[in-house]
Amino acid sequence: QVQLVESGGGLVQTGDSLRLSCAASGRTFSVYVMGWFRQAPGKERDFVAAIRWSGGSTYYADSMKGRFTISRDNAKNTVYLQMNSLKPEDTAVYYCAAATYYSASYYYTGTSYYGYWGQGTQVTVSS
Repeated sequence: QVQLVESGGGLVQTGDSLRLSCAASGRTFSVYVMGWFRQAPGKERDFVAAIRWSGGSTYYADSMKGRFTISRDNAKNTVYLQMNSLKPEDTAVYYCAAATYYSASYYYTGTSYYGYWGQGTQVTVSS
């Protein structure tokens, strides 16, 4: 089992920055990939970014490239999502997820690849 706890969400204005954190505990040695997803009201849960736990390779949704940065601190078992130049359309609940088996990177964008999820943290960007 892997437990995930997100933090760092809040209410910000257009153009502001936020850094989300996701602290992992439990069988963290089994984690292969960590991902961030977001879900706006009435919409599906969309892929934001992912990072391989070992090696640190990163993957982004095309619309996030350049504004969002995913990183990890293995010593703290924590993954971060730095979000810059925030827009009202970034408003959503942001979820952290962990996958514990190997897969081709193509599958990192799908929610079904991840077996563990955090409770989510709300990000609201006002115009």
